[in-house]
Amino acid sequence: MLWCVLLLGGCLSASQSAGGPEAILRMDVGTISRAVSTVLNESDVLQKLVEGAAKKKATMKPIKGISGLKVMELRAAEVALWLSPGVGVSMAVPVRMTLTGKSFVGGKMDIPMAANLSASSRVVQDMHGCPRLSTGRCHVVLLHSWANLPHRMLPLIMSKFLDSTLQKALRGLLCPAMDVVLDLVNAKFATMMYTIPIGNAGMLRYALLNAPVVREAFIQLELKAILHSRDGEEVAQPSVLPPLTSLPPKREAATQLILAASFLSAELSIMQAFFSLNITNGMVLGLLPLVTTMLGALIPEISSMLPPSQPVVIEMRETQPPLVTITPEKSTVHLFSTAEFWASSPSSAPGSLFVLDVHSELGVRFAVAEERLQFSLTLHSLSHVAVVNSSIGAFNVLPLRGVLADIIHVAYVPSINRALRGGVPLPPLLGTPYQRVELRQIQDGLVLDVPVVEP
Repeated sequence: MLWCVLLLGGCLSASQSAGGPEAILRMDVGTISRAVSTVLNESDVLQKLVEGAAKKKATMKPIKGISGLKVMELRAAEVALWLSPGVGVSMAVPVRMTLTGKSFVGGKMDIPMAANLSASSRVVQDMHGCPRLSTGRCHVVLLHSWANLPHRMLPLIMSKFLDSTLQKALRGLLCPAMDVVLDLVNAKFATMMYTIPIGNAGMLRYALLNAPVVREAFIQLELKAILHSRDGEEVAQPSVLPPLTSLPPKREAATQLILAASFLSAELSIMQAFFSLNITNGMVLGLLPLVTTMLGALIPEISSMLPPSQPVVIEMRETQPPLVTITPEKSTVHLFSTAEFWASSPSSAPGSLFVLDVHSELGVRFAVAEERLQFSLTLHSLSHVAVVNSSIGAFNVLPLRGVLADIIHVAYVPSINRALRGGVPLPPLLGTPYQRVELRQIQDGLVLDVPVVEP
């Protein structure tokens, strides 16, 4: 179909891997019902259904005594939708419509009627890797009909309507309309597989890892997150973190998204190029004076080599991809950096004094805004600080450790938070917004509960 042809590039199936899914989406039946109701309630969609039904009149079996049969009005009431475990989606749609034509006596004939349209469809993974509702059984039951013919003419003509032709005509009119609705819902499913930019850092695309699983209250989609850096290279997921294994119960009337810690680690890794920072004296309010006098008070070797009050620059660089660990009690981001200290004298160019290897542990708070997951980092501790290179000889790094922690807290971490301001794109939920989201931590994962919203 047209929508899948257009989205072919975004719907390619994820290759199977030994690891588990990076994200699990449990789409509540209410979220799916909202998507169907929204499609049905859009005025342009209903108009197209009427026009489509009118075009099919030439193929309809003639009704004795009536000519020029047309559909003048079609309105759908509230949709009743439920899931059949292991199979797919079933729905019932009460429909009111009006047919018009000319009666055999030459007058205009209006036939308002009420019918119940029921349909079922399987939830499948199509050849391009997109979740899709496939067309299944469709059945129409005529509930009531009225005609503006004189009462004495009703018995013979209306019995013909109700017994045969009208029932067949309704199925021919309404079941193709349901196919149109399924196509529009499938187009919403396909948007989950779009390629989404992550600022200037790279691109993200979600893809189905396995076929959808239909439960009684939700459809479970296991997703692989495919990340590409700004250079176009695919970013590998960290192998040191376990996959999602133990999943929490799904809350009622909410769609649940579970993100693996490994996925969040990979997201940060494509952003780490923007973490680099040169910290200079006076660049941040509250920062300690970055001058040789301060360093000399901590490292006596510097006092004998450099004059006092000369500016010092600290180059912060990430040497390994960040690592996110999550437990029910806390979430932590591990940064693996180098801190290179530079200084100069009035008569010489800046030179490197020493390089420190730094492992920082940062607490992370998550929030959702504008359909994206936001990070906010705060420094907890420096779990490792060691000298890896020095032009001033061996020295004791311990006195410098507290000062370095203050510098990272005041200057470096706020800079990283600014780099992360764009957030991580979340998979679209068939038009349901990420509002009033409740977040909670589980072992090796983050859970987002998105309440079902009325259409």
